[in-house]
Amino acid sequence: MRAVVFTEPGPSSVLTPVDRDLPEPGPGEVRVRLVRAGVNPTDWKRRQNPMDFDEVTPGQDGAGLVDAIGAGVDALTVGDRVWLVLAQREKAHGTAAEYTVQPASHVVPLPDGASYDLGASLGVPAVTAHRALTSAEFGPSRLGPGTMAGLTVLVAGGAGAVGNAAIQLARWSGATVVTTVSGPEKAALATAAGAHHVVNYREGCRCRCRPRLRRRVRSNRK
Repeated sequence: MRAVVFTEPGPSSVLTPVDRDLPEPGPGEVRVRLVRAGVNPTDWKRRQNPMDFDEVTPGQDGAGLVDAIGAGVDALTVGDRVWLVLAQREKAHGTAAEYTVQPASHVVPLPDGASYDLGASLGVPAVTAHRALTSAEFGPSRLGPGTMAGLTVLVAGGAGAVGNAAIQLARWSGATVVTTVSGPEKAALATAAGAHHVVNYREGCRCRCRPRLRRRVRSNRK
């Protein structure tokens, strides 16, 4: 199979396409033929750090088809459409390859109506958004319809991958969602995700508090 690897920390120039043997799944593992691989900031940030393995295939997110199944895996079958989550966590081999072997717990069924592009974009952004929405002292420990009813959630950067996922999850769970964006195109993305109120922070404040706010800023600068 073809894969992209690196053997030393550094910028994108350390990435090299190579040929590698097709990996075989062990007990509790699944081999996935990748159709799409996602790239997140965490991938290139981790590439700058000291390496835990001699060779690394990066990539936490991806989507594809189950190609082979190890012993003890009952919830998945060959041919299933799936998406992957945290594929390279504590492992040397992630999703920047034609095939990847993963614990079955990191392989999630992808509905027929969902594209592989969508599946490959879910992992890190959606998990991060879920964590942010469930870590508050008075918030729910899990999300679902009604679990955030009566709560108002402020999402900074509602057009980004994590922010957009947070809007969708919070809206699905019953919260009133307020989000900030930097322009009309991003406002459209946040609105489509389900935000109730979208604030373009570059337009500035048009209410009576503006002169008072300016005086306060000048005072603080002194």
